[in-house]
Amino acid sequence: MDVELIKAWFTLENIMELIEKYRSFGPLPGILLPLLEAFLPFLPLFLFVMANASAFGLWFGFLFSWIGASGGALIVFLLVRKFGQKRILNFLKKHPQVQKLMVWVENHGFGPLFLLLCFPFTPSAVVNIVAGLSKISIAQYMLAVLTGKMVMIFTISFVGYDIHSLITQPIRTAIVGFVIVLLWFIGKRIEARLNRVETNVSEPEKIRLKDR
Repeated sequence: MDVELIKAWFTLENIMELIEKYRSFGPLPGILLPLLEAFLPFLPLFLFVMANASAFGLWFGFLFSWIGASGGALIVFLLVRKFGQKRILNFLKKHPQVQKLMVWVENHGFGPLFLLLCFPFTPSAVVNIVAGLSKISIAQYMLAVLTGKMVMIFTISFVGYDIHSLITQPIRTAIVGFVIVLLWFIGKRIEARLNRVETNVSEPEKIRLKDR
């Protein structure tokens, strides 16, 4: 499989043509393309998001992209979490750089992960795999993915849908920035509550819940 040839095919025009071709399937193409990027990170997520915004409109395009990208990230995370101890992935866990990233994720939790996932060119596949191998809780990672991807995908959708207004209407741009800060703050508050709940659970209770 020639990866470079596949990457060259994925232009905004070709993606929009593909979405229009399978428009009879409703939102399915708009959801599946961003979901696929979680498994094949060389695919251009930002083009999928822009194509969805152009094909389905700003809000539906954003929604379909967000569902697909978040769903793909969580599936990869859960697969790595389940099979990370197997021989096929165990070598990754022993890699020095992966170990450093795992410790970093475990120590810092939601905040840095949220910021990483807000940026469209962050290697989210690496983040998903490292988080899956780490001891970060599923709830914390889901929170970071859902909020971080929301900011990133809405920003790309907003730019792709009407790039001219980003320059001519600075108030709308300021609103996007405010939403990013607000979501970060809300995420930190929820993370603190999750940490309090985990601290209050006794060790025997944790063992009993794990054995269920």
